[in-house]
Amino acid sequence: MIEFSFINVEVPGFNSELFVLWLTKTVQSESFKCGDITVVFCDDEYLLAINRSYLNHDYYTDIITFDYCENGLVNGDLFVSVDRVKENAESLALVFEEELRRVCVHGVLHLCGYKDKTDDEKKEMTFKEDFYLGRYVSRET
Repeated sequence: MIEFSFINVEVPGFNSELFVLWLTKTVQSESFKCGDITVVFCDDEYLLAINRSYLNHDYYTDIITFDYCENGLVNGDLFVSVDRVKENAESLALVFEEELRRVCVHGVLHLCGYKDKTDDEKKEMTFKEDFYLGRYVSRET
């Protein structure tokens, strides 16, 4: 089950039902079963505190993924800074909603085993992000 939580932020126009459907299909397309995934939308300061506490990193980021996957069942927590997503979208001249989808699918792809440390891994991650962004349906059909 995929659930969403909002801490210190609002995400106007966010359609949780469409996100659940899309992210579930993403997991299934990667040949996994969707377990429990929590997506926590928060502000920069909240995510910075997590970054410092759990990863010993002292910088802002757009997403932190905690992976609890076992035996082909995708479980995890995604913490997404809405502040970072907005800033990234502005600097890249993208629509906020598209950047939000990219960041969320990025986290889910990490749960499916994709990495992004090397140039080749980043290239594959971006390819997969683009592929699944193309499969997002912005309304129920």
